[in-house]
Amino acid sequence: MKILAISGSARINSTNTAMLRAVRSISPANIDISVFDRLGELPVFSPDLESRPLPQMVRDFIDAIAESDGLIIASPEYVRSIPGGLKNAIDWLVSGEEIISKPIALLHASHRGDDMLASLRTVLATVSDRFTTDIFLRLHLMKMEPADVFRAVETSENRSKVQAYLQAFASFCVAERETAQGGNLS
Repeated sequence: MKILAISGSARINSTNTAMLRAVRSISPANIDISVFDRLGELPVFSPDLESRPLPQMVRDFIDAIAESDGLIIASPEYVRSIPGGLKNAIDWLVSGEEIISKPIALLHASHRGDDMLASLRTVLATVSDRFTTDIFLRLHLMKMEPADVFRAVETSENRSKVQAYLQAFASFCVAERETAQGGNLS
């Protein structure tokens, strides 16, 4: 199972990026997680740029999504909304096929951020018919340094929550793939 975990933050010492890396470090052996933390490198979306060969960074991002079985998105809230870099990344996906039937779940690193989560849920439900609100995990990691995030995620309580979340999402991805293929796995 290949999962692409997208950090909605462009910060170098992002709590969300650290959380995704920590989750990757404790993921079960059957779940391979890649962390995409380069949203700040994507050019600003313009439909004019879609008619030419795509910028290489955009192509790499789209290819990573296409090659994954599912997406996990973790994002901070900026001014009660989706960070511009994450929204820009989603805008790059709207005209393509890669995200339409891609299973997507959210992972959140704060006790706050409900306005952003509501907006992000609306956007993701619009671009993917396989976005699930049923699989969601919130860890209280806000304002922690990356090393502290790793320690917090690795506690037995959080490790158990993370692994249950990942197994639930992996099962969802498999079920959605079977549904898409008419019940036959290839």
